[in-house]
Amino acid sequence: MIKVKTFGSQFKIFHITQELTDLDAQVNEFIAKNKVRKVISVSDATTTDTSGATIGIIRVVTYEE
Repeated sequence: MIKVKTFGSQFKIFHITQELTDLDAQVNEFIAKNKVRKVISVSDATTTDTSGATIGIIRVVTYEE
C-alpha cells in the first residue's frame, strides 16, 4: 500500500543546518521504525512569513509499506 507522511520544522536564524539535520534524522527514524520497504519520493517546500522570509520547511515522503 502506498502512503504519504508529512514532516515539518520551523527555522530559527543561524540554526538552519542543525534543523535540517534533525529533520533528516526524524525522517530516517520514521523509515526504520515503520519498516518502510520502498521510498517513492521525498519533496521539500519552504514556508514564508508576510515579508517573504523563509521560516520553515515541510517535507513530504511517499512510501510503500
